[in-house]
Amino acid sequence: MALTIAGREFESRLLIGTGKYRSFQEMARCHAASGAEVVTVAVRRVNLTDRSKESLLDYIDRSKMFVLPNTAACYTADDAIRTARLAREVGLSNWVKLEVIGDEKTLFPDNAGLLEATRVLAREGFVVLPYTNDDVVNARRLIDAGAAAVMPLAAPIGSGLGIQNTTNLRILREMITEVPLIVDAGVGTASDAAIAMELGADGILMNTAIAAAREPEKMAVAMKLAVEAGRLAFEAGRMEKRLYASASSPLVGVVGSSS
Repeated sequence: MALTIAGREFESRLLIGTGKYRSFQEMARCHAASGAEVVTVAVRRVNLTDRSKESLLDYIDRSKMFVLPNTAACYTADDAIRTARLAREVGLSNWVKLEVIGDEKTLFPDNAGLLEATRVLAREGFVVLPYTNDDVVNARRLIDAGAAAVMPLAAPIGSGLGIQNTTNLRILREMITEVPLIVDAGVGTASDAAIAMELGADGILMNTAIAAAREPEKMAVAMKLAVEAGRLAFEAGRMEKRLYASASSPLVGVVGSSS
């Protein structure tokens, strides 16, 4: 089943970024290998005006990939709102991965600023996907403010620590059902992606885990497969855990066994 956000369907549940690659060419190869259909672009870090100069946008096949502008490096609601408006004005999209950063060292979100920016942009017709912490109360407030999805961190941005908040993500999955839940930040390798999907995430957004790998293209393929496997495992439903062994080949029905 496709991932649906604000009425738009995507076959892939892996969303991918554009930063930290060794070259634009490598980025494009990784995008293709990942099978992702959504790519985030930091509006404040890309050339949007002088088309005579090379831009990472030149290396994104927009016939195959949906560009999701993000407000990375914005530390106030006003900055994030202006950045989202700029992205729309230059024709990128009226969708926005909304970031309002509250602390320069940890890059944790500013919940108050994020909520304010979500309200304003949703009223202006933006499809808002806010990057937030793993707090179900704040997630509920963002949805009430008009968020089309919630994107909780699994660990600090770019840390590669993996899923550090399993319990909170499980609570979020149980409590948030009306919009997609997309894990954003902290994934380091394929097993992390599989775990996030097995916990019930609707999708995962990642960047550094692929871009900083020793062989990024191979990691892009690994992440594609991990997201698919994790989702299938979630849909299948894992077996019940047992304290003691249980024979996988019961003797019932075997010739010579007692009834």
